Amino acid sequence: MVSGSGMLEQVLATLLLRIAVAASLASILIRSGRFQRALMREERTLRERVAIALGCGAFFAAGAAIRVLTQDTYQAVDLGLEGSFVLGIVGGYITGMLSGIFISAPAMLNGEFLTMLLLAGAGVLGGLLRDVAPDPEDIWRFSPFFDLQLYRLVRRDKTTYDLRGTAFSLVCGLAVLGLEVVRIGIATLVPKSVFSLYRPHQHQHPLAVAGLFATTLFATAMPLKVWSARRNEKKLETQQMLLNEARLSALQRQINPHFLFNTLNSVASLIRTNPDQARKVVYQLSNILRRLLRKQENLCPLREELSFIDDYLAIEMVRFGDKLKFVKEIEPDSLDSPVPSMLLQPIIENSIRHGLSSKVDGGMIRVRSRVTDGRLYVTVEDDGVGIPETKLATLFEQGIGVSNVNERLKVLFGEEYRMWIDSRLGEGTTTGIEIPCAPAHLAAVS
Repeated sequence: MVSGSGMLEQVLATLLLRIAVAASLASILIRSGRFQRALMREERTLRERVAIALGCGAFFAAGAAIRVLTQDTYQAVDLGLEGSFVLGIVGGYITGMLSGIFISAPAMLNGEFLTMLLLAGAGVLGGLLRDVAPDPEDIWRFSPFFDLQLYRLVRRDKTTYDLRGTAFSLVCGLAVLGLEVVRIGIATLVPKSVFSLYRPHQHQHPLAVAGLFATTLFATAMPLKVWSARRNEKKLETQQMLLNEARLSALQRQINPHFLFNTLNSVASLIRTNPDQARKVVYQLSNILRRLLRKQENLCPLREELSFIDDYLAIEMVRFGDKLKFVKEIEPDSLDSPVPSMLLQPIIENSIRHGLSSKVDGGMIRVRSRVTDGRLYVTVEDDGVGIPETKLATLFEQGIGVSNVNERLKVLFGEEYRMWIDSRLGEGTTTGIEIPCAPAHLAAVS
């Protein structure tokens, strides 16, 4: 025979286990990418609502089935009432009603004939509360702590929005408690017609009754809190992605005018001395601009970037003639590796403007690429005048070209890239870049 205190301990253990089961079910469901995408949308088609009802309702129905098959041994796994209400408030009254009907199936087969009416009503009630929410986000702010909600109502710094949102949360809490009262009432008036942890024919300790209502509240709020946390994470990820795209666009707009103005300066210097060459440069520049305007992606294969460099250097060689030499040492397996658009042009432009243009006999630019252990290595070398050590230390913080490239790499790759510059006065400069070459790593920003 179990003593009164022992029975109370069993009841409280069952009630605490209900909260753990609610959290576990919510965690399992949120792992589904399809479910996550459904949570991010406020408006859903009828097909999507049915999918949520059947897909999510299956987990709550499984809990009810376990309780039925074990003849009430595992009572804590049956969260049909809470699940119906939650799916209604998340998906709308149609989702709630269908969920309630689906979840009630095991209980109906067990002779608990009023379960379908109760759970379908709970789902519809959740959907109706969703419709009257002051703001769609208020459904995710539901809190089981009534004392906190009451404090928010009486504090002096509240706004009209705070009042409406807090009042809505209180109404949701009262609705959940009301559903538990209805379930207890049905179980009392029509025994065995619904499943209830409250036993009307037994003496119930006041602490057990209070715990029952409290765990019903927490078991309802727990899935909403788990799913809300994941929604917030997804929103932050989306906002960060949009921020990165905006930064990349700004950097791209910064670098293209820089290249354009320098090229137009070259054209201006050729117009008087060599009009034919000026016309040739203008024609080549129009091809480059046409390509830039057509190119919208942040990334492109290395082969396209090298083709762009060929066009760019064709313009520069018109001015420099035989004084400028360009050598490519490219491993074939690196040509399809994705790289940021306009990655090499600013570096090569720096080599020409600051490394080779002041040399009387000109010089050479060499571009190398290779793939090792899933990473792309690209180096740009010149045999120009070099960079003073004092300037080299702050090169990533100055100018448009190199600092722009470094910033774009940082946005795209975070900590997974490396860029370095080695230079010796009178011998030349080497700029190296190391980035991942797996396209899947860059799918979100391309």
